[in-house]
Amino acid sequence: MRVRLLHFASFREAIGRDEEERDFPEGTRVQDLWGALAREVDFFRRFPAAPPAAVNREYVGGDTVLRDGDEVAFLPPVAGG
Repeated sequence: MRVRLLHFASFREAIGRDEEERDFPEGTRVQDLWGALAREVDFFRRFPAAPPAAVNREYVGGDTVLRDGDEVAFLPPVAGG
C-alpha cells in the first residue's frame, strides 16, 4: 500500500523534504510507520515514543491501521515563550 507523508517544522528539516510517498505492507500501523522513519533519521530517534499523528487530517492513535492512499503527518513538538 502507498501512503503520503507530510513533514512539518523540525521534522521537515531533519528529513529534508516537505512530503513524500512510500510503500508499506498492508496492516502497517501509525506507530510502525514512525518506527520505520526513526530507523532512517537520527533526529527521530530522540523521541521516546511516536509524536501525535494525524491521518487524513484527523488525530489518531498509534494503533491506527493505515490504508492505501492515506495521508499521514506526525506533529513535531513546538516550543513557545
